[in-house]
Amino acid sequence: MKRFLSDMQHYYRYILYSAKSTLKQEVADSFLNWGWLILNPVMFMLVYAFVQITIFGNQKEYLASFLFVGLTVWNFFNANINSSVRLIKRYEPIISKTYVPKFAFVMSSLLVNGFKMLVSFGLVVLSLVLYRVPVSPLMFWCVPYLLLIGLVSFGGSCILLHFGVFFDDLANIVPIALRLLFFLSGIFYDLEGKLGGGMGIIAERCNPAAFVILQMRRTLIYNQSTDVAGFVIWFLIGIALSVVGIHLIYKYERQYVKSV
Repeated sequence: MKRFLSDMQHYYRYILYSAKSTLKQEVADSFLNWGWLILNPVMFMLVYAFVQITIFGNQKEYLASFLFVGLTVWNFFNANINSSVRLIKRYEPIISKTYVPKFAFVMSSLLVNGFKMLVSFGLVVLSLVLYRVPVSPLMFWCVPYLLLIGLVSFGGSCILLHFGVFFDDLANIVPIALRLLFFLSGIFYDLEGKLGGGMGIIAERCNPAAFVILQMRRTLIYNQSTDVAGFVIWFLIGIALSVVGIHLIYKYERQYVKSV
């Protein structure tokens, strides 16, 4: 942990620079430029709203807020986990020439996707205002939950970064697993209502995205109390994943260049 904190202090400028460069590169060749950061979640929300209303006949209260919360959390979690498997290969030109702690690549990706998440979360807030959802102190739980999904994403990404170097097939397995989690996260439906009490609880307890989405909807939209015990459990899991991931990276990072 001491080495990790020291490296964070020493390389934080590189992490910030890398994140800024990635964001600029993503919008550099686009006519709408940074506007896509807003248009993407809006268009996704419209697609899901269309499916909900026209196909499933769902007229759920606060539908736009309901969908925006799910998409905001899921897109952040999915982007980090999905990209982590190939991070070492992506940054091979850098790591072959100079030393950079490999978790810095995960942190950079986390910042890029975190910025996009905050833009999308701004749309959540706007939808709450338009729906005139009553303001409640419970809404402030969104901050710990956004940090929680960031912590779990960081730990999981570090582990997948390590194993992605040695197992190429992981790049094909992870998207399939994420697709399954997507349908079990309750992004466009009520997880507990559709799967039933028992299955809904199991899906929530085993899927960090599902847990965070459900709890954020409760506190932001419906003014319901949050699951503090569940939050603590997932926080401890996030810490454990991060410790394991950082340990693996420090132990084997000298082998990464040879393997790729």
